[in-house]
Amino acid sequence: MKRLVLLGGGHAHVHVLRSLALEPLAGAEVVLVTPFLRQMYSGMVPGLVAGHYTAGQCAIPLAPLARAAGVRLIEGAAVGLDAAVRRVPLAGGETIHYDLLSLDTGAVMDRDRLPGAREHGLFVRPIEHFVARLDAVLQGAAQWGADIAVIGGGAAGVELALALRHRLETPGRADPPSACITLVTGGPVPLAGYPAGVIRRMQRVLAAHGISVVRDTCSAVEAGALVLGSGARLACRAAVIATGAEAPAWLAGSGLALDERGFVRTGATLQSLSHPEVFAAGDVASRADAPHAKSGVHAVRAGPPLALNLRRFLAGAELLPHRPQQRTLNLISCGEKRAIAAWGSWSAQGRWVWWWKDRIDRSFVARYSAPATAARS
Repeated sequence: MKRLVLLGGGHAHVHVLRSLALEPLAGAEVVLVTPFLRQMYSGMVPGLVAGHYTAGQCAIPLAPLARAAGVRLIEGAAVGLDAAVRRVPLAGGETIHYDLLSLDTGAVMDRDRLPGAREHGLFVRPIEHFVARLDAVLQGAAQWGADIAVIGGGAAGVELALALRHRLETPGRADPPSACITLVTGGPVPLAGYPAGVIRRMQRVLAAHGISVVRDTCSAVEAGALVLGSGARLACRAAVIATGAEAPAWLAGSGLALDERGFVRTGATLQSLSHPEVFAAGDVASRADAPHAKSGVHAVRAGPPLALNLRRFLAGAELLPHRPQQRTLNLISCGEKRAIAAWGSWSAQGRWVWWWKDRIDRSFVARYSAPATAARS
């Protein structure tokens, strides 16, 4: 009997599990290895920070999905991968062998790249660790006032800065503190890379909510301050680090073909370019034919073709290509129950966009959180 190992509980693997619950995979043992027993849906995390959702409303429990799919669940994390002999060492000392491997572990953040960040920063990844520490940051802010810096000018950093602003000034709070939220972009304007209309909309939103924007790099994090690239110091009581994610370090010695940043290079069938028995999707993968297909939206949409091609590979059938959309809908939350929508050069904003985003996000979590009996019906 062949063994399929699903390494990581990311968005694409969540769909694979649901597919297996609906149609079990005959003649194969399937194992899910994940360090967390739930998948936090990243699209809802800014809403969680803003106070619109509870952690439970943003999470997909993995154990019920695994049971429904007949998949053995191992709570653990990979510390290496030897593609030549098809084995994955785990943090607890166990080693798991595979015939077919699928990677959806997500990207990570190097805690030592920015001096002082490990000791004084709050990293947004892994999301579980961020959520676990969030309450302490918010409680501290309620006591000493919100003097928070968010490092990172991409969508994650912008959304979190606005979410923190909203959370710390929610109407009805007794004696709300004076909020001082600063967004340190690394140099570019916030949301650099988005269409000009979206950038202008977000600049107005940030200004309207009193978010200070510092277009400089952060060179170090200290207790009570950031050291900027210009040499200036920015006072802050908490530093939230929302910079770009990186490839897991253990991929470097795996033997897999990697891109220049260390992510697994895959082709249109989601297979490794060097090892056809290894598939990868989501933030851990880099499409050789579509280098920009690394967003959460693309990861979600990779789920169905990944599930199909894993089945076809085990059956010895021809694999089908997955073509990421050239344009995707982006919905960027603005702290309060408003959001900005972007589709190509078109953009819009308002409460109705947030309701649209809220409905999509809740539906996604509900679809994969349904009991096994509902999934099979």
